[in-house]
Amino acid sequence: MTIAKLTRAASVGLLISTVLSGAVWAQAITIAIGSEPSTLDPQLRDDGGERQVNDNIYEALMARSPTGELVPGLAAEAPTRVDDTTWQFKLRPDVSFHNGAPFNADAVVASVARVIDPANNSEQMAYFGTIKGAEKVDDLTVNILTTGPDPILPSRMYWMKMIEPGYAASGDLAGAPVGTGPYKLEGWNRGTDLKLVANDAYWGGAPQIDEVTYRFVAEPGTRLSGLMAGEFDVITNLLPEFTASVPKFAAVPGLETSVFVLGTDNEVTKDPKVREALNLAIDRQAMVDGLFMGYASIAKGTHINPAATGFNADLEPYAYDPDRARALIEEAGAAGKPLVVVGESGRWLKDREQIEAVAAYWAETGLQVTTDIQEFSQYLDSLMGDGPRPDAIFIANSNELLDADRELSFIYHKDGAAASNSDAEMAAKIDAARVEIDPAKRKALLDEVQKTAHDLSYTVPLFNLNDIYGMSERMEWQPRTDAKLMVSEMKVTE
Repeated sequence: MTIAKLTRAASVGLLISTVLSGAVWAQAITIAIGSEPSTLDPQLRDDGGERQVNDNIYEALMARSPTGELVPGLAAEAPTRVDDTTWQFKLRPDVSFHNGAPFNADAVVASVARVIDPANNSEQMAYFGTIKGAEKVDDLTVNILTTGPDPILPSRMYWMKMIEPGYAASGDLAGAPVGTGPYKLEGWNRGTDLKLVANDAYWGGAPQIDEVTYRFVAEPGTRLSGLMAGEFDVITNLLPEFTASVPKFAAVPGLETSVFVLGTDNEVTKDPKVREALNLAIDRQAMVDGLFMGYASIAKGTHINPAATGFNADLEPYAYDPDRARALIEEAGAAGKPLVVVGESGRWLKDREQIEAVAAYWAETGLQVTTDIQEFSQYLDSLMGDGPRPDAIFIANSNELLDADRELSFIYHKDGAAASNSDAEMAAKIDAARVEIDPAKRKALLDEVQKTAHDLSYTVPLFNLNDIYGMSERMEWQPRTDAKLMVSEMKVTE
């Protein structure tokens, strides 16, 4: 990680409040994020804005250290494998939800049942592919049941947030969440901001930051100016060119890979020649140099993150060959045909810039290219909804499970939430790898899937991105490998 301390531009003073009869120094911070949560229900959408908030409200059975080590969360210890399709978790005692209800095995069973219920159509199912249910053993013991052997089941339970069953049935998870975490929702001004306050009864001890306000600021320049004016303490997706201008910045290798998912059954992009041309048309090195100033690297022919178990290291980045790209478009008879590129703006580092640059490269092949930059909730529906697949849709895809199954299941599997294709043979191999416990056999299957997808250009992978944050002078924070904004790990100085 790189942390630069530079000339102090502005900072926000500590908030002084009086509680009961004594004066208390309350620590309050403001974080500017690129997109407003589409919901605060922690189980249904795959929405980064939701996670940036809910990671502080809800918890899972497993957690990760800031450096990525898998550790117990609401589980009291690491799980044990009972048999090929059963993992047993012992739960922490004396943990309560924000409404006072106890966290126990019943809550785990309900949480598992809800997220995998087909009626709920959760966008997070790429994380939970093998899970078929849970059963209570006793109040503090629960078994997670899988469809077959699953070597990464503990990692899957790092992602599944635990809900309170009674509140899930009668409360408002989408607008007024109730979790077990160190922070509770105090208020949500739709379109503007959202405030969390410390959970003084938190089982892990009250956090140092007493309250945090999230401001929803899509434009990176506006986030920067707010930081410089002392309005914000942390901003996400700091533009690389401004790292030398802010009071502090931090950059860490991230888990996100920017990629265009192609609709391989669509009229234009169903032709492998067209998809190959779309990959060959892009000067990725020029984009790395011009957009990212070294805070990104060219993806090696796949959207699978190099940090993930199962990454195929034998793949090479797609070459830049604009002449060949134009020739392929002519050979496919696609010159002059329309190609619609769908994206959003503000959620990821240089997202709009990547979308517009790639669209310009593609227009040079002879295609008639248009871009459709959508509001984030609409964009999520385009990416993962039930409607027609876009010709090409941008995403900075992440992999907090640190295993290739998550990314393969999400994009390469025909039933994935963001499926690029309807390739049944590829889906069968992904399914087989998911329950293969022999490491060599599993790796061979994962490698084969990635090579096939590379050779058929099912996606247009771009860059492995760094996470770059701007911070006020008073912030003390070590950003995490998994990009979670865990406020309980932050503190401020006077």
